[in-house]
Amino acid sequence: MADNLTSRKQDYSQWYNDLVLKGGLAEHSDVRGCMVIKPYGYALWENMRDVLDKMFKDTGHQNAYFPLFIPKSYLSKEASHVEGFAKECAVVTHYRLKNAPDGSGVIVDPDAKLEEELIVRPTSETIIWSTYKGWVQSYRDLPILVNQWANVVRWEMRTRLFLRTAEFLWQEGHTAHATKEEAIAETVQMLDVYATFVEEYMALPVIKGVKTANERFAGAEDTYCIEALMQDGKALQAGTSHFLGQNFAKAFDVKFADKNNNIEYVWATSWGVSTRLIGALIMAHSDDEGLVMPPRIAPLQVVIVPIYNKDADARQKIDDKANALVKELRAQGIRVKYDNDDTTRPGWKFAEYELRGVPVRIALGARDLENNVAEVARRDEKTKASVSLDGLTAHVDNLLQEIQSNMYNKALAFRNEHITKVDNWDDFVKTLDEKTGFVAAHWDGTAETEDKIKDLTKATIRCIPLNNEQEAGVCVLTGKPSTQHVLFARAY
Repeated sequence: MADNLTSRKQDYSQWYNDLVLKGGLAEHSDVRGCMVIKPYGYALWENMRDVLDKMFKDTGHQNAYFPLFIPKSYLSKEASHVEGFAKECAVVTHYRLKNAPDGSGVIVDPDAKLEEELIVRPTSETIIWSTYKGWVQSYRDLPILVNQWANVVRWEMRTRLFLRTAEFLWQEGHTAHATKEEAIAETVQMLDVYATFVEEYMALPVIKGVKTANERFAGAEDTYCIEALMQDGKALQAGTSHFLGQNFAKAFDVKFADKNNNIEYVWATSWGVSTRLIGALIMAHSDDEGLVMPPRIAPLQVVIVPIYNKDADARQKIDDKANALVKELRAQGIRVKYDNDDTTRPGWKFAEYELRGVPVRIALGARDLENNVAEVARRDEKTKASVSLDGLTAHVDNLLQEIQSNMYNKALAFRNEHITKVDNWDDFVKTLDEKTGFVAAHWDGTAETEDKIKDLTKATIRCIPLNNEQEAGVCVLTGKPSTQHVLFARAY
């Protein structure tokens, strides 16, 4: 299997595509820029979704669903929002087809033109805030803590499976609050939820920070983010949480009577992560042999592969023991499969499950049973050991936890080795080109300098880290005064 994969060193982008396709996660569809998420990839997304959904509900949020279609006029009500998404919108103009007069197929019926075009949602702030207007009259109606699991469409011109597609899956939280302080606290809380999930379940360390005005969400007053580092030294925005101020409340006239009966506009947040997280997981952990899955969210945590011989009695004993192990492991909440398909050889299965990143593989043969042992291989380090069958379930349980920690620590060490502080332009460019990763440098705080650095190097300010150390210095490009280092990187 690995012989058919492009290596990271040879072509990182092709290596990534190979893993997505050959690892059975997704494939290109007949619809331009859209993907088919295959069962294995969707099982991974379901595991992510289920954990996040519980975390949202544990913080008081409820799920709801809002329309896919948004009246075009709604996007015009918040100026910066429409400006941010106008170039990515798919527009519905007609509601009916008819047979072509010449019998060549179907055509759009010109008599079925919509009175107002509908936008296929690129994000849902406008349709949700038009709804909230009917939900809020008094402070007693607040806060509204709602999340939506949905798909969105952003008409990307250059697409890549999971990382950037015209349609993708995500969740989007939309909350309404009586005070600014409460809304900001919600924004930060959800950023912490995302960071906890990505670090503890995806085994991927992140940096929490705030976006610059140039990089913040269209319509937000502040965008908080988590930034992760991939193995090629590029950054990836893994999640965002936005403090929207009163912008959407004013746009859709969402007001409430406070405790003193004063009429005020509501304060808002929105926050989201998407199937892009799958792309982050692939690029942060996988190797030239295939995917490497963190056990806590791996679709399949353990696979048992029998090593048969021609002895039917021996085969039955292997099957009986393997099925007993499956029952024991499942009783511990471990996702396990017994692959006794005899149309493929064990060696092929070993390579296939390695390609798919299954954290633990157990091989069980007749001689193993005689010795009361099994061969246990771990995917993250590609090592194997002989383990007594008597303590196998406990060993596997501990091993999965060890693999999870090992993957996080490996990614953390890589990330920390690729944060470089520089104080002059030559070192800034050299670090980006040769070492890659995050570059901590002073910036004079102007959008003009930020844009110029991007034009010259293709690096953007990924974030201003939270609780950033204040330190007098001069901008790496202009030499103007600066009070702190910010993190630059080339990014996906």
